Amino acid sequence: MAPRIKDILTFKRYLIMLPNLSNPFVSAEHRFPYETLLERDPIVLDQRNIRNQIRNSKILITGAAGSIGTQLALQICDYQPQLLILLDQSETALGDVEMHIRSAYPTINVNAFIANITDPVRIDSILRQFRPDIVFHAAAYKHVPIMEKHPYEAIRTNVLGTQILADLAIKYRVSKFIFISTDKAVNPSSVMGASKRLAEMYIQQTLHSGTQFIITRFGNVLGSNGSFISVFQKQIASGGPVTVTHPDASRYLMTIPEACQLVLEASAIGTGGQVLYFDMGKPVLIRTIAEKMIRSLNLRPNKVIEIIFTGLRPGEKLSEELHQPDELECFSIHPKIKLMNAACPANADFEAFNKSLAAVLSSSCSDEMVSFLKRMVPEYVSCNSDFERLDLVT
Repeated sequence: MAPRIKDILTFKRYLIMLPNLSNPFVSAEHRFPYETLLERDPIVLDQRNIRNQIRNSKILITGAAGSIGTQLALQICDYQPQLLILLDQSETALGDVEMHIRSAYPTINVNAFIANITDPVRIDSILRQFRPDIVFHAAAYKHVPIMEKHPYEAIRTNVLGTQILADLAIKYRVSKFIFISTDKAVNPSSVMGASKRLAEMYIQQTLHSGTQFIITRFGNVLGSNGSFISVFQKQIASGGPVTVTHPDASRYLMTIPEACQLVLEASAIGTGGQVLYFDMGKPVLIRTIAEKMIRSLNLRPNKVIEIIFTGLRPGEKLSEELHQPDELECFSIHPKIKLMNAACPANADFEAFNKSLAAVLSSSCSDEMVSFLKRMVPEYVSCNSDFERLDLVT
């Protein structure tokens, strides 16, 4: 059934700010109330531990112009760091973040750098000059179907970039290194998830380096750049249909503020070698989210706005997990934070890794790159992907 024009005009007016919905500089009253989609109460942490950790520290954020990196920078400013270093490749977005911080937080000493985390010379010069106390590593490629088409970019940025940054953090005696990972790194089914898992494994084998490496795993972050929420908003604004991959597809959900709180709390309570994630309750069906978003505008799903199922995309699976089988939960200071002790798998051959990574990245063959990931991450089994055939090779 075609949508009613008067309803379309109503919710188009409501969503007229769509291009800016993921922008943290948009006022709160003009953002979609993402918390209503969680099917649980938002998680709020005690700020004292975070404040004690951040205050008067020198902080470096990679991916600082992204939705997580930007919000993280703004929250950190509230805790009065000695120095805030912002690093990203996006000149316009990074410039906007820096300008906003200089205006809203005139007392904060902020330096912004256009830089690529896969450039060791450039990253070395920045760490050598500023000697940060804490690194928050948010820079990554995160889009599952796109990385399925571009394994070179996933490996170069998510694996090599993390290796370079971690090695330099050790070299310049960074106190804490917080790596932002994803639930898609657990028993990965995609190139993106496997690349993030391999990055996790690399920093886990640096436990006795002097730098405390801590991993945080996110679920789907509502309102982040490229999230399915943004897609749904645009589809609703155009009158539908809203496209959901599968009626049984579900995801763990968190908001951007929750994600940033988890990262900051990790810097405060992590002592190296842990994986932290929130108890996000039960996974939420994606089709339920689409229905809620339509109803929030007083419209009826499949009456005014149609929902159609398109099939799982390359690399996707129906549901995600939050921890590896060999990760054991340990004491946590907050009932909503899961704190796991993680050890690098005993069979991980990082001597072979160091020899192979450069060779793999010099190859133009996607099969070679994905085979490399499968050798290094044995639990990586492709789903809904051309690379499933590589799992059949013995």
